[in-house]
Amino acid sequence: MSKNVNIDWGNLGFNYIKTDLRYVSTWKDGNWDNGNLVEDNKLAISEASTALHYGQQCFEGLKAYRTKENKIQLFRPDQNSKRLNNSCKRLLMPEVPEEKFIDACKQVVKANEHFVPPYGTGATLYLRPMVIGVGDNMGVKPAPEYIFCVFCVPVGPYFKGKMAPVNFMIADYDRAAPQGTGAQKVGGNYAASLYPHLLAVKRGFADCIYLDPATHTKIEEVGAANFFGITKDNKFITPKSPSILPSITKYSLLYIAKEYLKMDVEERDVLIDNISEFKEAGACGTAAVITAIGGIEYKENLHVFHSETEVGPITKKLYDTLCGIQIGEVEAPEGWIYEV
Repeated sequence: MSKNVNIDWGNLGFNYIKTDLRYVSTWKDGNWDNGNLVEDNKLAISEASTALHYGQQCFEGLKAYRTKENKIQLFRPDQNSKRLNNSCKRLLMPEVPEEKFIDACKQVVKANEHFVPPYGTGATLYLRPMVIGVGDNMGVKPAPEYIFCVFCVPVGPYFKGKMAPVNFMIADYDRAAPQGTGAQKVGGNYAASLYPHLLAVKRGFADCIYLDPATHTKIEEVGAANFFGITKDNKFITPKSPSILPSITKYSLLYIAKEYLKMDVEERDVLIDNISEFKEAGACGTAAVITAIGGIEYKENLHVFHSETEVGPITKKLYDTLCGIQIGEVEAPEGWIYEV
């Protein structure tokens, strides 16, 4: 690390910390400019920007990890690029070429290398790429200009010390509409989740679980994360639906469960009335990696999986294997790791 930064790496939360440089590129007249690193963490945009009025914006989240050998690596940024472009296509925004996306992420990590937490602290450098519609616009139509930006923030481990399970309740609200933007990482999905989340927290739960918007019979997402369950005969199951955000962590776990743990895996409907088929359950995503689910409250009954206090052995093994790959201690599948 080339510079000293006054950060208590062991006590980092998931909060904003201004780092030195971020990448900004502008799309205008049909093309992206070359982009550059800037010090200013404020974006100056038109008051009539579509991002502010019509929700024409999307974002991503990925992390940079420091290895025992002091190398820095990104985990599957090509998949984040693909997902960002899927969101852009859905909202009629220009796609960001994969090479440009990965290069921007690498530039930001290199420029803020001293903010990449040391190996062994459990902390990482979180990257937030985003595309927003900007420029003078009043009608409900695509923006005349766009900004692609990548900034970074050092963040701590989601779990402090013990990877303790947490409980969830079933939401009465929908996260996304059928045939809507549930499969895209767009801000509106998260805005819609703030109120149900508040209600869940007020009742003592970590968050709420959303059922499919059409029938309210199938589990779709756990707060802002994807659901998985381990059946009593050791199958790794995760919901399949056009309304679910395709989590890169989830698809990584599907591969790890099959290829590393030699489990049967399946993407299929997960009926809320059948949750007793699972002996373990969890939520997965970039920020949390894996959150073990202790129990789910449904129809005023709390269904407990493995335990409300201890993480199940298969969930723990999945967590350890994935984290090991990310920090370079478990051999990664080909193409998963990009060295910075």
